[in-house]
Amino acid sequence: MISRQRFFGVPIPVWYALDENAQPDFDRVLVPAKELLPIDPSTDVPAGYTEAKRGVANGFIGEVDIMDTWATSSLTPQLGGGWLDDPEKFAKVFPYSLRPQGQDIIRTWLFSTVLRSQQEHGVLPWADAGISGWILDPDRKKMSKSKGNVVTPNDLLVEHSSDAVRYWAASARLGTDAAFDTGMMKIGRRLAIKVLNAAKFVLSFEAPAQDAKVTEPIDQSLLLNLAEVVRDATTAFENYDHTKALELAEKFFWNFTDDYLELVKERAYGQGGFNADEQASALVALRQALLTLLRLFAPFLPFATDEVWSWWQGKRSIHRSSWPTPEELEEGLDSANLDLLPLASQALFGTRKAKSDAKASMKADVLSANLVAPKEMIARLELLSPDLKAAGRIAELVMVSGEELALTDVVLAPTE
Repeated sequence: MISRQRFFGVPIPVWYALDENAQPDFDRVLVPAKELLPIDPSTDVPAGYTEAKRGVANGFIGEVDIMDTWATSSLTPQLGGGWLDDPEKFAKVFPYSLRPQGQDIIRTWLFSTVLRSQQEHGVLPWADAGISGWILDPDRKKMSKSKGNVVTPNDLLVEHSSDAVRYWAASARLGTDAAFDTGMMKIGRRLAIKVLNAAKFVLSFEAPAQDAKVTEPIDQSLLLNLAEVVRDATTAFENYDHTKALELAEKFFWNFTDDYLELVKERAYGQGGFNADEQASALVALRQALLTLLRLFAPFLPFATDEVWSWWQGKRSIHRSSWPTPEELEEGLDSANLDLLPLASQALFGTRKAKSDAKASMKADVLSANLVAPKEMIARLELLSPDLKAAGRIAELVMVSGEELALTDVVLAPTE
């Protein structure tokens, strides 16, 4: 197939002679010698002519169409890498690590590219091929121009934001079809806004001293659990499973905002009888967590994360920063504290449920309550007691051995 006047493509190396009226004579085709190939007729001139004769009477004009066939598309790795134009660059980039492409052109584009590379260079053109699925309309039919069911992204970007649309796209795994879903875009928008708001909260506190340490067990648990997320998300990306990487980061983030932030809020403000070192521990943990979460989300929410980064890290874009590592989070921490974060979430749930059952506000003061838990958990929960009391506005919290973790015998303070 010949494609008309496309900018990208392999030029057809021919010119046409022009008559005395500067009209092309398509029967007088000017063809270059084989040894001169490749030729771009828009910049090169045929033998016997100069550039001054282009487009004038008794001169010449170059072919404006380009080749658009599988024979030329099979050269995309070579053309993109500067095979003939920039051998130094080509030596650095070829063969590539990944070819992303659709499932419907495996037989044509993938096969022909592999075959051409093998014949020209004796190697595969890439290490892996990422095969994407189709976008399906609400009736589960493939979107295509020929069917007239394609949705252009412009209005979606305006309505939901670029980050939200990217979030939806990132939720589709390689090799599987993805349904067009504005509901997912709304979730992505909500996530992006939450990232902005959580960052504003964390950065609202004065930065702790540079030598401040994460000393409190629950703060260490937060970072230890986040290190596990980084480790698993990194593995997911290395396996081209970007969707799993997003799921891991998102699940942790909501736990971070819904539970951890609420748990340490009083301590971060320096209220509730906490000392300066305990406050500093929370502030360091909050900033380290934010620094890591922004980089985990950067591939999926590029604009929101870069905006937060600019508030804090200066003009250098987050997309030029390094990917987080577990080691940068785990240094100096006690790995035995890993279990505390999920325990804290369970205890907070029990506190909220007890107040809800009592039809009381979450901000209601509690004179006393019992925290019932299996015997082996009590020692661990004692480490969380100061933060649990502050978060639940509980004056006296007694640990009681029992079968399941729950807050019982809640005595609410009288209301005026």
